[in-house]
Amino acid sequence: MTDYKKIAWQGLWKNNPGLVQLLGLCPLLAVTSNVTNALGLALATLAVLIASNVSVSLIRNWVPKEIRIPVFIMLIATFVTCVQLLMNALAYELYQSLGLFIALIVTNCIIIGRAEAFAAGNDVKSAAFDGLMMGLGFALVLLSVGAIRELLGAGTLFDGMELLLGDWAASLKIVVFEFNEAFLVALLPPGAFLVMGFLIALKNAIDHYASQRKQQPQPETTPALQEAE
Repeated sequence: MTDYKKIAWQGLWKNNPGLVQLLGLCPLLAVTSNVTNALGLALATLAVLIASNVSVSLIRNWVPKEIRIPVFIMLIATFVTCVQLLMNALAYELYQSLGLFIALIVTNCIIIGRAEAFAAGNDVKSAAFDGLMMGLGFALVLLSVGAIRELLGAGTLFDGMELLLGDWAASLKIVVFEFNEAFLVALLPPGAFLVMGFLIALKNAIDHYASQRKQQPQPETTPALQEAE
């Protein structure tokens, strides 16, 4: 029986593709200068991850082991092309902003890794849920890095959201504070490395604290209290 709670915990926290496996770092560090770019890439990656996991699970019994990797890559490339064309048609300016990093989803180790490690050995429902959780885990890291960098670099949140959601979303922009000059370090790749380092350190600190809490001995009930009970 599939343990969906365990799958969710693995994707969102324990085995998070961005913070633990450190996969997909190239697009993660390159395009997360603001929340809009991060959200666009997160949605594209999530769609491809779910679609590829489902497809691999459906055909897993008919693909010879010797050619499974090329077949998986062809499937992933097909879905990436579909997402790329949809984004080109529906959100052209965002598509231009993300550039070649949409096409590079094909080479994202998260996608091929989940296809090989999980979808190829599990049923469709489990594979779809695994893709959803891993995609959401990666999306959370993308959005966290994008929000921190945009806030530190420009003092805003959700700037340019109209590129993804339409003209009405321009009102979602929040100006937290104003700079005389932008804090360029946060907006450039070195800022992305620093933010990722702090997020990884924070997760490790939380895990360490949780493990220490579990190892602490529980207070024993004294005989007097047991009799009173």
